[in-house]
Formats: sequence, C-alpha cells, structure tokens
Amino acid sequence: MLNRIVVVGAAAAGLTAVETLRAKGYEGGLTLVGDERHPPYDRPPLSKELLGESWEPASTWLRKEDVLAAVDADLRLGCRATSLDQAARTITLSTGERLPYDAAVIATGLRPRGLPCGDGLRGVHVLRSLDDAVRLREALLERPKVAVIGAGFLGAEVAATARGVGLEVTLIDTNDQPLARQVGAEIGGLVAGLHRDNGVRLVLGADVVGMTRDGTRVRGVTLSDGTVVDADLVVVAIGSIPAVDWLTDSGLPLGDGVLCDAYCRAAPGVWAAGDVANWPHPMVAGARVRLEQRTNAAQQAMAVAANLLAGEAGAKPYTPVPFGWTHQFGEKIQTIGWCPPDARTEIISGSTADREFVAAYHRDGILVGGLGWNSARGLRQCRQLLGRPSTELAAAAAAI
Repeated sequence: MLNRIVVVGAAAAGLTAVETLRAKGYEGGLTLVGDERHPPYDRPPLSKELLGESWEPASTWLRKEDVLAAVDADLRLGCRATSLDQAARTITLSTGERLPYDAAVIATGLRPRGLPCGDGLRGVHVLRSLDDAVRLREALLERPKVAVIGAGFLGAEVAATARGVGLEVTLIDTNDQPLARQVGAEIGGLVAGLHRDNGVRLVLGADVVGMTRDGTRVRGVTLSDGTVVDADLVVVAIGSIPAVDWLTDSGLPLGDGVLCDAYCRAAPGVWAAGDVANWPHPMVAGARVRLEQRTNAAQQAMAVAANLLAGEAGAKPYTPVPFGWTHQFGEKIQTIGWCPPDARTEIISGSTADREFVAAYHRDGILVGGLGWNSARGLRQCRQLLGRPSTELAAAAAAI
C-alpha cells in the first residue's frame, strides 16, 4: 500500500510528479521537498526573459498559490534533503526531521559546475537558480563588460541576452564553435555567425586558466596563451553536475546521476525523474542517457508517477523522443532526437543564409536527430522519420 510518497526536488519534475499522482487518483500523504524558498518555478526563462528584464521573478512561477494549494501536498520549501535510508525508508532533511516514505521520487536536478579560479571574487556568477538570475540581472544594470565562459545553450543565451540590452560581451569556449557539443560544428558555425552579426566577440578554441582581479573584484579572464579578456562581470556556464551528493551513503546506484532501469526505478520504492535521472533508452541501442531538457522533466515525471502507481506488472518503459530549444537574438532553434557532434549533418529544407531551415543528423545510415532553425513545422515532419534509414529521408524531403 502506498500511504506516504515523498518527492525531493520542487522544480518542474518534482511539481509535475505530485500533480500527476493526484490527477491519477492517489489520495495518500504527499510531501514535496525543495531546497529553495521560492514556489516551484520554470528555469528556461531565467537566462532570457527574466535576465532581460521583460519578466519579473513571480512570472517564472509554475503555478499560482491557489492552484498549488489545491494539489494538497505538504510543501517543505527552503530545506534540503541530506540523506536517504533505503532500509528504514526515510529521508532526512537539513532540519533534522526524518520523513518516512512508501515511495520516493528523486528530482533534485543539477548544480552548476565551477572553475578552480574565481571563487570568492565579486562579479563572478553562475546561473542555475532564480536567486542566481536575480543577482546577475542586478549586476547587469551596472553596465559592466561581460565575459561568458562556456558557449553551450546556457552560455550562448546569457551572452545573447546581455548583448541584447546593449552590453559589451565576449563569449569564450574551448571548442571551435558555439554549441559544438550540442549540435555539432556545422550548425555551431551558424550560431557563431549569429552572435558575431549581433556584436558579440567570440574567443573560441581557448582555455581559461585564471582570472585577474582588483582586490576582491574580477577584472578579466586569463587564457592559456596569456591573453586577458577584460571583464567586470564573468558568467561561468561550463555545464552542470547531477545533484546526488546527498545520496552518497544511500546505497542507490549513482554515476552520471541516479542510475535507473527502463522504468525510471533506481531501487525498490525509489524512482528518479528529470535532469538527475539516468536510464537506458532504446533509441540509442539501450545506452544510458540523461536529458537536461525542460520537456523531459515534465514527461519523465508523469511517466514515473504512472509507473509508481501501476506497480511492477503495469509499469511501462520510458522511451521519449528528446526535444529541446533555445532562443537567441530572436531566432528559435529547436532539436529533436540526438544531434551528436560526430553525426553527418544535412540541410534538407530551407536556407542557412536566410536562417530558416531544417537539418538532419545521420549516424551509421540512420536518421537520429533533427534541428529546426525558425522552422518548427519542418522539424515536426522530420520527427516522423527518426530511427529510420537515412535513404528514406530523400523521398520525404520534398514534403519537409
């Protein structure tokens, strides 16, 4: 019998899990634990609308207070989960309280990866939480010279937003193109062109080895060739690490996140959803995946809630088609499936010069992913062919 369910992590995945449990008829005790004091909020707007001042912090909230209250969950906000005891089936909080559970859902997400340099320097920022975004927005009001370290999705978005409000911005990355790890060098080169056309200075193929300072204030970023990029404000956006440190002594299988089975179950009575979950996916021949995508956070949480209530006999493998997006300088770039940097990239419709096209990603003769640049309709049509032989794409390309 499930009488007590505890969900740890009060962002999109955690909130969706508790809402889905109630929607599917679960009437027992339900606790949602979050280490931030804010109500559950959405993260994608932090680097765009909130940072660019078109939204206020409350605009990021996922639910209004009355809607959240109607879920009838015990909200434990502003406290951390510090350990999980499988044998006793309890989760200990930073307050010292132990929450008993019949089932637990881990949705603790990520924490930003740091650099060995810059700790404690004023003007050095990361962007993961709402508080991070508010601090960074306030700092941008001082009109600093901005350096962004890391040209993945987050770093490129921060650079675009800062440049969009008229600041001098330098985007630094070890790769030769922005978004190289996410969408490959060919499309990354087009992203580089977009940033250059809008006045962002790109420093690519560069390793950061330190930061210069004036007392306790950052004044620049030092590269391995001795070059110093002047900056009064530095944003470190070099990736994130699954937030599993509190589970070290739990006995749960950990690696790149919480290691789950195909049903998102990590151990008897313990499940994981969202950025922290790592599970085998049939679209990549059963290899393990961990998706840092907003759509996956909600979809996986719904799947976990359904499997948790269905029991072992009724559980279904979780097999989503990955979907992600980014907005930069008014351009909308969307991805489906996998767009690995070693895949063969083919423009199958539209024009890269016009910045409106669909790109297909092929690996070993199979269509594994697609990217739409201002081309959502074409991308939807491409989606139907994922996992099919690349030869089938030629016949369908005219319709895309």
